[in-house]
Amino acid sequence: MSKVFDKYLKEFLEYLEIERGRSDKTVRNYHFYLRRFSDWAKEPNPAEIDNEMVRKYRLYLNRDLVGRESAQLKKNTQNYHLIALRAFLKYLAKRDVKSMAAEKIELAKQSTRHVSFLEAEELKRFLEAPEKDPTIVGTRDKAILELLFSTGLRVSELASLRIDAINLKLEEFTVLGKGSKHRVVFLSDGARRAIKAYLERRRDVSPFLFVRHDRARKFTPGAHPLTPRSIQRIVDRYAREAGITKRVTPHTLRHTYATDLLRNGADIRSVQSLLGHESITTTQVYTHITDKELKRVYKEFHDKPDA
Repeated sequence: MSKVFDKYLKEFLEYLEIERGRSDKTVRNYHFYLRRFSDWAKEPNPAEIDNEMVRKYRLYLNRDLVGRESAQLKKNTQNYHLIALRAFLKYLAKRDVKSMAAEKIELAKQSTRHVSFLEAEELKRFLEAPEKDPTIVGTRDKAILELLFSTGLRVSELASLRIDAINLKLEEFTVLGKGSKHRVVFLSDGARRAIKAYLERRRDVSPFLFVRHDRARKFTPGAHPLTPRSIQRIVDRYAREAGITKRVTPHTLRHTYATDLLRNGADIRSVQSLLGHESITTTQVYTHITDKELKRVYKEFHDKPDA
């Protein structure tokens, strides 16, 4: 890396961490994408970054780089590289460093994202599946599934929950989400009852809401919190037990939560806030699934019996 590029990149990453409050993972990702650009461009001076350089870089991302299973880099992954570069260029402009204008970089057009969610009957079977297990593990897993659907939490957010953060009386609590941003989530009656039943059976001293339990032991003082991967395995297990053939992940429950809200009349801005999305564009992926107006138009103008 040139000393100039390296200097501004280091300062940019510190800016993301301190002033923007980005997570360690986000900072690492930006570092990775910008290092890749710098290596490809042979350590450019910021003033050398122009339209032609970016055009050739986009060709490199699309033609020469490969993703998993030696396939062409996906459009959304290509866009991650460009988003990082745009953010870096915006930072340079803020510092009055001469370089290309970030607004000149357009993202690649992506195909419509497929959103998988559970229909009502699937969801019912899924939420009831842990009830067959009378042990504390079954009680815990019931609380996990109910809480995922009740709140739309990301799996990482759920894994980090602490008991003292949950207010069962108010049926709401605050969660720390992406970008270190707080948001309020609400508990359904089913989730509140499931969590209460689980906590009443707990005898350990762990501060975490969901912990591992040894089936062979009645009491585990130093119970370890469940990891996101463990929660993913729990969700997958009960989906199979419920006879659901499609792949179900904790994020599927997040999609189901958002879809349920919109189908029942919630406005898109409220759902954006409840999900903790920074941009409304991210939330709009659900609207094509829940657009009742389209169905009304179809029924009125097409689905008619012959005269």
